[in-house]
Amino acid sequence: MSKVRIYNLARDLGVDNGKMLEILDGLGVSYKSVSSTIEDETVDLIKQILEEEAAGGPASTPTAAPEPVQASVPQAQAETQAASQSAPTATAEREPEPTAPATREIPHRAPVVTIMGHVDHGKTSLLDYIRKTKVAAKEAGGITQHVGAFEAKTSKGKIVFIDTPGHEAFTTIRARGANVADIAIIVIAADDSLMPQTREAIAHAQAAKVPMIVAINKVDLPQADPERVKTDLTQLNLVPEEYGGDLIVVPVSARTGEGVEDLLEYISLTAELEDLRADPKGEFRGVVIESRVDRQAGVLATVMVQEGTLHVGDFLVVGEGYGKIKAMTDSNGGRIKDAGPSTPVQILGFNEAPASGETVRSAKNEHQAREVVAQRVGDRRDAEEARGRRRLSLEEMMGPLGETRTVNVILRADTQGSLEAIQGILAKKETDDVKINVLLAGIGSPTEGDVLLASTAEATILCFNVTASGGVKKIAEQKGIDLGSFRIIYELIDEVDRLIKGNVEPVFEERYLGRAEVRMIIKHPKSGNIAGSYVTDGLLRRNAKAKVTRGRQVVYQGTVVGLKRFKDDVREVQTGYECGINLDWNDVQEGDIIEASEMVEVTQA
Repeated sequence: MSKVRIYNLARDLGVDNGKMLEILDGLGVSYKSVSSTIEDETVDLIKQILEEEAAGGPASTPTAAPEPVQASVPQAQAETQAASQSAPTATAEREPEPTAPATREIPHRAPVVTIMGHVDHGKTSLLDYIRKTKVAAKEAGGITQHVGAFEAKTSKGKIVFIDTPGHEAFTTIRARGANVADIAIIVIAADDSLMPQTREAIAHAQAAKVPMIVAINKVDLPQADPERVKTDLTQLNLVPEEYGGDLIVVPVSARTGEGVEDLLEYISLTAELEDLRADPKGEFRGVVIESRVDRQAGVLATVMVQEGTLHVGDFLVVGEGYGKIKAMTDSNGGRIKDAGPSTPVQILGFNEAPASGETVRSAKNEHQAREVVAQRVGDRRDAEEARGRRRLSLEEMMGPLGETRTVNVILRADTQGSLEAIQGILAKKETDDVKINVLLAGIGSPTEGDVLLASTAEATILCFNVTASGGVKKIAEQKGIDLGSFRIIYELIDEVDRLIKGNVEPVFEERYLGRAEVRMIIKHPKSGNIAGSYVTDGLLRRNAKAKVTRGRQVVYQGTVVGLKRFKDDVREVQTGYECGINLDWNDVQEGDIIEASEMVEVTQA
C-alpha cells in the first residue's frame, strides 16, 4: 500500500496545509508534521470530505441568515437582490463582519534562513548552487558577497538566505537580543557524519529556539552513508521523521542539485506552519547583519528589514549613533528607493560602522534621532553604574524559579572518556525539580563561541583537565559567564551540586539552640539594658533568633544582638555559664526566660 505526504496531497487538491491538518485532526489521524505520510484509505476519505464540502458550500450559507432559508438554489440571484433591498436587519448583522479580516491585514513575509555546520561539509557550495539556480539573472557578480544575504525565488514564493561566516556570527547577533533567522539549516556531510562544529551549530540553533532542518550533503559520493548520519542524530535526541521523530532530514547534493528542490519545499512548509507575518505599514524595525568600510563609498551596512518599510531619506538610529539613508542597494546589486519586510538591503549613510546584531529603528527627523541617542547613552551609563554596585545573583542569571528548573551547562574535557563519565554523573544528578541540560559537550579548551552560547543560553561552562586561554577568560568575565576549570572530578561534581542547589528554592526549618534565665539587669549607657543571665540548657549564639517568655506569655521575639562573658564579646555561651545578653530591647526583666533558635536549611532528598 503506497503512502502520500500530507503537503503533496494538499498541493494536488488545492487546499492549504492548515486546512489539511484540521481534516486529519477531525479524522483522528496522527502525524508529526505536514511532511508526514498517510495511507491511501485516508487520502480517499479526505477527497470525499472535500467533495462533500464543495457540494454543500452554497447550501450552507443560507443557514447563517434566517430570511433566505426558504429560497431555492436556482433562485440565488433573486435572493441576493431581495436581500439587498428589503433586509435591513440582515445588513445590520453583516456590518460587524469587516472587523474579522482586520487580523488578516498583516500579510505573510518571506522566511529568513541561515545555513550552519562543520567546515568542508558543503555550506558554501549549497548556497552557491541555490544562488545560481534561484536568483534573478540580473544579479551583479560579487554583490551578494558584500550584502551578506540573497533572495531565492521558488514555486512557494521568496526565501531569504543569510550568508554568515558561521554559527558564531549567528549567535553574536542573538546575543544582542535580535532573532534574525526564522529557520536554521544544519548541513552534514554524508561521508563524515557529525563533527564538533556540527554539534556546536545544533546547540546554537537549539538555544535560539528556531526550527531546524538537517540537509545531508554529498549524497552523490560513493562512500556516502545517510543512514549513519540519521542514527548519529538520534544520539543528540534529534529523531528524524523516518524514525518516528519530528526532525526534517533532506538528502541533497550541492554538486548535482539532487534534493535541493525538496529542501526549498520543506523550508516553505516550515515557514507556512510558523505563520510568519510582518506589517509593511507599521513602524520600521530592522537588524544589522554586517557592516564594512568601503574606500570610495564609505560605511556600508547590511540591514534586514523586519517590520515596516524603509525609504531613502529616512533617519535611522543604531545603538548610540544615527544616520540618514543616502542610497539603498538590494541583494541583486540594484538601487532601490524602498524595502519591505524580509528584505536585505545595503545602506549608505552611517558615519560609523554599526555592530552586527544591533537593532535599527527609524526617527522622524534628525532632532528626534539625537534625542533617542542621548537617552540610550544615559541608560547605558546608569546600567554600568548599577552593574558596578552589585553582582547578579544565581537566581537572576537562571531566571525566575518555577516548578521545574533547568541548569544549562557547557562541558569541555581532555578526552572523550572523561566527557562521557561526566555526562553520566550529571544524568544521575537530575531530580524531578531540576533538569541538567548539557547544551554542548566537546573535547579541548573552551572557545569564544562557547562563551557566546553560554551568554545567550544563560549557561555555565565547566572544564575538566583543560584550561581556557586568557582571551576566552577575559570575554567570559566581561559577559558575566561562570567558567570553572577542575583537575579533580569531585570538585567538578561539587560545583554541579552548588548550581543545582542554587537553582532550587531552599527549605528552612527552625532549630532549637538553648535557653537562659535572666537573673539581673545591667544598664549600659550605649547598649541599653543587658540581661545578666545563666544558661540552663543548650547554648546561646550571637545573631540567633530570640524569644522572651514572661510566665506563660511571649513578650518579645527578635535577635540576640550581642553576647558577653565578663567584658569580652563572645560568639556563643554553653550550658552552666553566666553571660550578658543584649537583645536590643530595653524591657527585659529579671525572671524572664530567653530561648534561642536558628533557621537551618533542610537537605532535600
